[in-house]
Parts: sequence; structure tokens; C-alpha cells
Amino acid sequence: MATDRGFTLVEMLIVVAIIGILAAIAYPSYTQYVQRSNRAEARAALLENAQFLERSYTTANRYDMAGTLPHTQSPENGDARYNIAVAAAEQSFMLSAVPTGSMAGDACGTLTLTNTGVRGAEGDLAQCWSR
Repeated sequence: MATDRGFTLVEMLIVVAIIGILAAIAYPSYTQYVQRSNRAEARAALLENAQFLERSYTTANRYDMAGTLPHTQSPENGDARYNIAVAAAEQSFMLSAVPTGSMAGDACGTLTLTNTGVRGAEGDLAQCWSR
């Protein structure tokens, strides 16, 4: 008498259900990680632009003569996840990273940085600038 080898349909459905449950748990964690890394890249671009403006200030003694920012989007290449803009006056500036594209629904919203180093965000400041 030969025995049948293989999986039954019920066993396969159980495996598919387990995989679905694991994917439902893992996907939100993955998207949060991706958003945090995109946000970190935007913060780095803001800080580099602030350094550029400070170097310009040391030579011209004013921020509004700096010219074009080195980083106008984050990331530099590919689809923009943040658009970076500056509002510069003679003795002050405010850099803003506005989420766009895949980051448009980010809880942190627009990230800001001023000439005095004050950091801002529409969401929780500690969470948005520390991670």
C-alpha cells in the first residue's frame, strides 16, 4: 500500500495565512524605517545648506547674498521626497524641508532650521530631529 506524500490544501492555507499575518506586522515597521531614513537625509541637507549660508555670511556679512543653495531637494538625485527652500534676510535665515511625493503624509511634516540653530517640525520635535 502506497502512502500519499505532499501537502493538503488545508495545510497550504494555514501557511499562507501565517505569511499574511507576518507581512501585516512587518510592513508598517519597514515603512517607518524608510520614512526615518528619508527624514535623516533631509535633515542632513538642511544642515549642509545652513553651513553654506554661514560660510557666505562670513564673507559678505549677510545671508541674503548667498546665491543658490547647494541642496534644493532631498535626495539630490531621483524623485524628491523633500523640497528644500530658504527664506533669507540680511541677518537671518530659515531653511525648510517640505515633504513631497512618498513623504507627503509624514507625521513630522515640514522640518525647519534657523540661523540660530533652532530646529522645528510640525510633529513631535524630539522624535522628528533625533531619529
